Amino acid sequence: MKLSLASAAFAATLLASAAPALAQDAGACGQVRIANMNWASAEVMAAIDQFILSKGYGCDAQLVPGDTMPTFTSMTEKGEPDVAPEVFVNQFREQVDAAVKEGRVAYAAKVLTDGSEEGFWIPQYIADAHPDIQKLSDAFKHPELFPSAENPSRGAVYNCPSGWGCQIMVGNFFKAYKGADQGFDLVDTGSAAGLDGSIAKAFTDKKGWLGYYWSPTAIVGRYPMKRLAFDVPFDPQEWKTCTTQPDCASPKLNAWTPADVYTLVAPKLKERAPAAAAYLDTRAWPNTVVNKVLAWKDENQATGEDTALHFLETQPDVWTKWVAPEVAEKVKAAL
Repeated sequence: MKLSLASAAFAATLLASAAPALAQDAGACGQVRIANMNWASAEVMAAIDQFILSKGYGCDAQLVPGDTMPTFTSMTEKGEPDVAPEVFVNQFREQVDAAVKEGRVAYAAKVLTDGSEEGFWIPQYIADAHPDIQKLSDAFKHPELFPSAENPSRGAVYNCPSGWGCQIMVGNFFKAYKGADQGFDLVDTGSAAGLDGSIAKAFTDKKGWLGYYWSPTAIVGRYPMKRLAFDVPFDPQEWKTCTTQPDCASPKLNAWTPADVYTLVAPKLKERAPAAAAYLDTRAWPNTVVNKVLAWKDENQATGEDTALHFLETQPDVWTKWVAPEVAEKVKAAL
């Protein structure tokens, strides 16, 4: 990617100082198309980006419909949209890295600083009452703490919703940990609503719950839970050849695949609007913040735009670190 002398100088200064992005005048920024992905955390971040880029940097920021693979394909083949705020790159890391190497797309911030968190969770009140339960194997020693609604004499492990790919992985983890032999049944939750409902009921009844979930989500923001550690390091070969395969006869212990979540941008954006691109290289938030934001969105049945405004109004301590002071003042004035 060729940079103008001015852009190169800006980039060098940015790298040297690690300072927040500088202000960008409207004429230099121009139109910025942001993919509005179809899941809650990405939807909210897209709306945050639109507001900050519009009000703080003078960009003509527009949201366009997006989804992981269609957006990635369009960015690499057509150079548009300009921004994909939240992409789970581990799903197709080789393709992303190849496109970056060829200059067809570029990495920006690791938007979820601690990555997406998938695995097996228990209520925090169970974790507090039983501090010895740190790993998944620890939980499997206590079926009495996680009684099945259908058969209280056995424990329950709540599976991923029917038809989701993770249903296969959870089943193989259950086999690898010999869950049935340790007094557990694997419970089919049927749907995302069924899985969420099982968690809500457990918290209402103050009962134990053990099962698959992920973060960032509104559920984890609303119901404090602890994600259990795995007993072995992640084995990519086992994950590829067995953990993810529906017909694996003898699954071995494994950990859940790491889930790095990045913003991807069109390389031309870095040339055309270096300050706006520098903002996208900087802004990122942890699961703890996102979960609370998503819980507010869910509880208030709010749109992505409404949730973005709520975040900007109530958590300036988070987002003002992403931008220069003069940009922050412009954004605050527009709220």
